[in-house]
Amino acid sequence: MTSRSVNRIFESLGKVALATSFTCVLLAPMTAIAQKPYRVQSKWTIGGEGGWDYLATDAGAHRLYVTHGTRVEVLDTRTGKVVGSIQDLQGIHGVAFDGIGKYGYISDGRAGTVVVFDRASLQKVTSIPVGTNPDGIVFEPVTKTVWAFNGRSSNVSVIDTATQKVVATIALPGKPEFPVADGKGVVFDNIESKNSIVRLDANTKTLTATWPLTNCESPSGLAIDKAGRRLFSVCDGKTMAVTDANTGKTLANPAIGDGPDAAAYDAAHKLTFSSNGDGTLTIVDASKDTYPVLQNLATQKGARTMSFDSGTGRIYLVTAEFGPRPAATADNPRPRPAVVPGSFTVLVVGR
Repeated sequence: MTSRSVNRIFESLGKVALATSFTCVLLAPMTAIAQKPYRVQSKWTIGGEGGWDYLATDAGAHRLYVTHGTRVEVLDTRTGKVVGSIQDLQGIHGVAFDGIGKYGYISDGRAGTVVVFDRASLQKVTSIPVGTNPDGIVFEPVTKTVWAFNGRSSNVSVIDTATQKVVATIALPGKPEFPVADGKGVVFDNIESKNSIVRLDANTKTLTATWPLTNCESPSGLAIDKAGRRLFSVCDGKTMAVTDANTGKTLANPAIGDGPDAAAYDAAHKLTFSSNGDGTLTIVDASKDTYPVLQNLATQKGARTMSFDSGTGRIYLVTAEFGPRPAATADNPRPRPAVVPGSFTVLVVGR
């Protein structure tokens, strides 16, 4: 080997080392950002009376829809200010959006209806009778239908968004909870009373599979990793069930907080979240087969429902202050504590 060849080798090695060092410098801040813990960034006090259930984020419009008693509060996610509301409802649970930015759909459980509203004016358009106590609700983009899961009649009402009419009612094997759509014509839903999950074909409007959830009691919140074909169910007993969306096999059972009710998935960072009634938000690393818990963030007691904002990466949770728990009676062995008036609050979590 000539001296010139040797010099060229060392020159090339020097360039590689310099490039590697430069890459490390660039990646270091990104790694630091990825590992930065979550924290409660803001608290937006809404006030008012009544209980609450699910939230829904319209990331493109910078709006957060919060079901609250007999109305839906609509907040600007950039300021936290209430910009409007949809009122005169009876006992609401969830909100879904169509795919063209025109209409929203509210499951009004006590009325047994799905209320359609205009997303620009927030005015009610029509009310569609469905099953008994519609709860979880989701838009399915392939068939352009809205699926309202009826808790007490154990079925799902499928609404055509072109006609605003129910076009199918599908029986379920038990009490349904939160649904998700995979964007390819399939809808999944937790069956709380059977510790299972169902798969439904949106094109044929049929139930195509029922899968048991291993080590999962009373599954409620559900999230989906559409690209990775995984489902995340949060369960009583401080556990989450991760399910293969193709086969129904339980892949893992990471630990979460107590009393969960909602789940979310961040596709950009491969993280899944569980909001827990004990006042914690569990963050799980879904990029690893072991599904390690990265953080149990202290939030506020009762903050067990949430919505993930894909535009900002923030999580919104709701809760309130509670008074003392009343004494148990024969008619009400597990009474709930009263909500302190005016204390209803949105918690904003981010990094």
